[in-house]
Amino acid sequence: MKSIAQALPISHNEAVDQRKHRRFDLKLALAITRHAGENVSRFGETRNIGSGGVLFSVDGKLEVGDPIEFVISLPGENPAPVSLRCLGIVLRQDALAERGPQRAVAATVERYEFIRQHSSVPVAAISR
Repeated sequence: MKSIAQALPISHNEAVDQRKHRRFDLKLALAITRHAGENVSRFGETRNIGSGGVLFSVDGKLEVGDPIEFVISLPGENPAPVSLRCLGIVLRQDALAERGPQRAVAATVERYEFIRQHSSVPVAAISR
């Protein structure tokens, strides 16, 4: 008996989306604070985000498989803005020809917490 994948012909030009989580196209400021155990200060912008991962653009290379910590600034007009601090793993990266040294980087979101900008106290923490 053929599986569904074997029964449906897929040309090599068609991309199959195998994500487990829905992604949302959001352009939000992102700061990388740790990469491979080292403190860093690099800035970029999200391209899309979901509960399982994020795609963002950033200058320079990140090694696939490296742990990463990043903070995403969430929009809002609160007196104390809220950000999302995430821990994840770099899954892949691709050069962005139209943006010079920038690269599109995909990373998992293994753990995250909401934090207020003027406070070191997390609003809530979630582990996956």
